[in-house]
This record gives sequence, C-alpha cells and structure tokens, in this order.
Amino acid sequence: MTLAGPAAGAILIVIYTLMMAGGDGITKFIAGRYEAPQLFAISALIVLALSLAVEKWRKGEIRTAVTTTCRWAMALRSLLTVLASVAFFQAFRVLPMAEIFLFLAMVPVIAAVMSGPGLGETVRPAAWTALLIGVGGMLCLFPGGVSSITAGHLWAAIAVLSGTASLVSARYISRREKNSLAQVFFPNAALFVAMACFLPLVWVPMQASDLGWILLYSFLAFAGRWIIVLAFGLLPAYVATPLMNLQFVWMVAIGFVAFGEVPEAGTVIGVLLVICSSLWLVRDEMLPAKAATT
Repeated sequence: MTLAGPAAGAILIVIYTLMMAGGDGITKFIAGRYEAPQLFAISALIVLALSLAVEKWRKGEIRTAVTTTCRWAMALRSLLTVLASVAFFQAFRVLPMAEIFLFLAMVPVIAAVMSGPGLGETVRPAAWTALLIGVGGMLCLFPGGVSSITAGHLWAAIAVLSGTASLVSARYISRREKNSLAQVFFPNAALFVAMACFLPLVWVPMQASDLGWILLYSFLAFAGRWIIVLAFGLLPAYVATPLMNLQFVWMVAIGFVAFGEVPEAGTVIGVLLVICSSLWLVRDEMLPAKAATT
C-alpha cells in the first residue's frame, strides 16, 4: 500500500517533529560541554557543504545556491538567524526542554502579528486574541511573578522573537524569488562566519562521539527544512500546524530519558494554553475556506 496526499504529509510532519526535537536534545547535550561557537561553526559548515552538494546534484551547478535578488532582506534574515541560534543555545543550557517548547509554540502566534508590519498583511482580530491567550500561557511559567524570571527565560524570549522575525523575512523573500536553497545557504554562511570569529577563544578538544552528535545535528537541521517544505506541499497549513505540536511530546520524552527532567504542572498548563492559542489561529484560517465551499 502506498501513501500519498494528506496521509503522506501527516507522516512527514511527525518525522519533522521528531527530527527537530532530536536536534533540540543534541543542542542541550552539547551546551553542557561546549560553547555555542564550537557547535554552530562546525554544524553550519556541514550544512553549507550539504546545500552545495544538493544543488550540484539537482542542477549540475552551485551558482543558484549562492545567488539572491533580495540582498537586504537576506542579510536581515541571516543576522536574525545568528541571533536566534545563539539565544536558543543559551536557553537550552539552563532551561528544561518542556519550558523551551512553551516559547517555541508561540512562534505561529507572534508570526501572525509580525506579518502586519513586516509583510503588509491585515492582522486579524483572532491573532490578537491568540496572542493574549499565549501570553497567559507564558505567565504560568512564573507563579512567583517577575522574580521567577531567569536569564534562561530572557534568552528564550530573544530567541523566539528573532527566530520568528527570521521566518517572516523568509516569507518576504519567498514572495519575490523561488530560490529556496539560498535561504538555507546564506543564513548558515553568516552563522559560520560569526561563530568562526569566536571559535579560537572557546575551542576545546572534542571527543569523536561528540563530533558524531554534531554531525547528526547538522543532518537533522538540513533534512528537516526539506521535509517541512514537502509536508506543506501535501497538507494545508491549518492541518499541519496542530500536528507540529507533537514536538512537545517528543521534547518531554527526550528531556525525561536523557536529562531526567519532569515538567512542572505550570509548564504543562502553559503549553496547553499556548497550543490553544495556535489552534485558535488555525480555526480562524479555516473559516474563509469553509465559507468558500458552501
């Protein structure tokens, strides 16, 4: 029996969430042993090599992978990617994986709000409602008020804001050019250059097993980007988005098995609220589609 269409798309989404959670687990593991430049200089270099190899295999040349017509937007996306990568690394160093997912789950909601000024789209009232629900979920992390906020939470907030802005800039670029591989190449080139500048200051000898983890991380990061593109080609976004919340399950499992983490009740409640805010956006997205078919 062959799977096609929505069934294949759903399976790809599940695979994607597993890969992303696995990459997050590797980041947390490496963050306990090395500094950010050591992980990202090596992994970005590997992703660059994979990007060029794939482009050479697909088109017989590498020129298109290193060409863009949106130079300023690509430069902004690259800068935001570097900031988000470093901020997430610092957050993974000190926060449990379940708490970080709470921040990650806010990405669709923040993106819906950012798309107004960034892309000239009309921000629907549902986006503001979802944002308020999501903020309520975030507050569940801090039962003791402002005094409960740590440096890790601030790093996670910076990571989510810069990462979401990077995604919005990616949408801006995609509307103007179809060279998707350039959006993998240039941000990773910027990440490699930035991290390579600091690498001599923080380099420590690596065990072969740790290098193997970084190789796996690089593969997951590269392959995950391709899989999500394929999945969104087979599934409507309003179906794919709820499925992506499976990442929370995998992150809790990895956190428990690999790091002995058990999420607190406040974290679980907060995650459920943030997921609800995302589903509220999905519901709002489905309404025009339903109206068009009736």
